[in-house]
Amino acid sequence: MIKRRKTREIKIGNVGIGGDNPVRVQSMCNTDTRNVDATVAQINELAGAGCEIVRIAVPDTAAAAVLSDIHEQAKVPLVADIHFDYRLALAAVEAGIEGLRINPGNIGGPKKVDAVVSAALEHGVPIRIGVNGGSLEKSLLSKYGGPTPEAMVESALGHVDMLEKRGFSDIKISLKSSSVLNTVAAYRLLAEKVDYPQHIGITEAGTLVRGTVKSSVGLGILLWEGLGDTMRVSLTHDPVVEVGVAWEILRSLGLRERGPEIVSCPTCGRTEIDLIGLAQQVEEELRGIEDVFTVAVMGCVVNGPGEAKEADIGIAGGKDLGIIFRKGEVLRKVHGNENLLPEFMKEIEKFLEEKRGK
Repeated sequence: MIKRRKTREIKIGNVGIGGDNPVRVQSMCNTDTRNVDATVAQINELAGAGCEIVRIAVPDTAAAAVLSDIHEQAKVPLVADIHFDYRLALAAVEAGIEGLRINPGNIGGPKKVDAVVSAALEHGVPIRIGVNGGSLEKSLLSKYGGPTPEAMVESALGHVDMLEKRGFSDIKISLKSSSVLNTVAAYRLLAEKVDYPQHIGITEAGTLVRGTVKSSVGLGILLWEGLGDTMRVSLTHDPVVEVGVAWEILRSLGLRERGPEIVSCPTCGRTEIDLIGLAQQVEEELRGIEDVFTVAVMGCVVNGPGEAKEADIGIAGGKDLGIIFRKGEVLRKVHGNENLLPEFMKEIEKFLEEKRGK
């Protein structure tokens, strides 16, 4: 059983982070923020997939100018990602954006930090200190000989100090590296120093398969050790997919569940149907369903129901014949491979109606 580390609680809008709250799922838009329609559409698509907080880039004043329009239409709280120009942070706060992601040390000096902190305090906007191994201060790189975990933590604590000296403690911290081992070591070290909530992730993790593997290993280790209050899976891919991967990581560790869990066999020489295609089709058909249950897609009529007997509902296919089963018990046979998916979806609809008490 995972015993989560107790951290301070902050709130991004109405979403609690840290304290007794569950690990929150975040992602980031890859649209041009200046394109309001595209950005709002992606924010709300992410929300529909289970994303609880969405970060958006604010690269210039044109992007800042449309934040209010975006905020009004967003279904989840937003975090503005700011670099270098403190005025963009002020504009984001004025637009109603619920959170800021900045590095206080790179927005232009003490007076500008004062201005951002003052605005954040006035509007109740938390600040995420985001330290990235690829953009550490030169002095720290020289001191530690590279972007080591110790360098990342010292950078974070330096930024925390800037905020605390100004009476600001509504903080969460991220320490991201493309190295799984460095990231894990950094978060462990940070946890010994402060009790601020942690936003965890492996940055620049890569494309779908590589990025999913690195993120699952790194985040899995941290979550197993009780670290992490909010998380993002960073992929060179559709951010909606990031959200799905994040939920599967949480499900695999017994931390949270959302939607159906789909189990399927890896195929073998006995497989007589396009099991890979069928499993992908089932997954696509069930996308967006929030009910928690287990679905099995198996490639052997003889052994499938027994191997997946714990599944709430499942299908097993053979040559021109399939069976639909619940908890290992056969419901009925389906003749013709072309009928497998439509007949299975009918049974899932019945199952969900029963589950929902309709």
